[in-house]
Amino acid sequence: KVGGNACTATSFALAEAGAALERIELFQYLARQYWGQNVPKKFHIPTPCFNILNGGKHAGGQLKLQEFMASPSKKYEFPDQLRIVAEVYQKLSSLLVKKYGVSAKNLGDEGGFAPSLNTPDEALDCIEQAIRDAGYKPEEDVRICLDAAASEFYDAETKLYEVEVGVKKTGDEMIKYWEELIQRHPSICSIEDGLDEKDYEHWPKLNAAIGSKCQLVGDDLYTTNPNTIRKGLEGKWCNALLLKVNQIGTISEAMEAARLVLDAHQHVMVSHRSGETCNSVIADLSVAIKAQQIKTGSTARGERIQKYTRLLQIYEY
Repeated sequence: KVGGNACTATSFALAEAGAALERIELFQYLARQYWGQNVPKKFHIPTPCFNILNGGKHAGGQLKLQEFMASPSKKYEFPDQLRIVAEVYQKLSSLLVKKYGVSAKNLGDEGGFAPSLNTPDEALDCIEQAIRDAGYKPEEDVRICLDAAASEFYDAETKLYEVEVGVKKTGDEMIKYWEELIQRHPSICSIEDGLDEKDYEHWPKLNAAIGSKCQLVGDDLYTTNPNTIRKGLEGKWCNALLLKVNQIGTISEAMEAARLVLDAHQHVMVSHRSGETCNSVIADLSVAIKAQQIKTGSTARGERIQKYTRLLQIYEY
């Protein structure tokens, strides 16, 4: 009744106050809430997924997929992961300007570049080239995560997905589309919201088709809601959760959602929102619950960098 943003702000403030009163790091305080008496002796920094190219509602161009993220290999420590993607990001900037003109390096909502591209293949080719230009190998050193946000290009009346301008596909054809895309670009390791949030018929089919090769993340599908997540786990809709505290309202409810997924031996990706502040509680939360991944935008814009700065501080601590 109060609303997600007010609840979330209050929940964050209480968590920070609790940590301050006990004079411990916020991630340690949150870990006590999550683990109770069984707080782990060791923590890890989750693998970051950096949004380096924006499309869909985040950019306003022709590109339908919303986010193209660079995710460095787990063989690197967090400071190196951060440095590697910062290098790739700069190489991508130069490449886009050379190919599409100076406006191609304008930024979208989450700090990724928003060039005027038409197809996911164009975007993926540019990113893979930028990875190579920075001296790394796609697939081996830096992999690519996608957020399709398919609900944004799905027509509920016709039940068709306009995944590219003028290209419309049924649910079954979308499954084939994703299969072929990851065959052409083996660097893709994760697809978020690859289908409409209510396309319950095709989510299990997509999971059966590519879930063993690719992480399938539920965001709009799950909305961090424990009740929906229980149904999804039972129905084998996907194999990972995008955790957004303000979708459910409080840290404690978000922890309940995470526990369901982690206990099912699936992955959790903690996430920022396209509208953000410089608050960095989600960085501490991702460490506290031992989430496998975190996405908080690009290596640009203060409200995105703040989370990476906090992860660096936790790493050093």
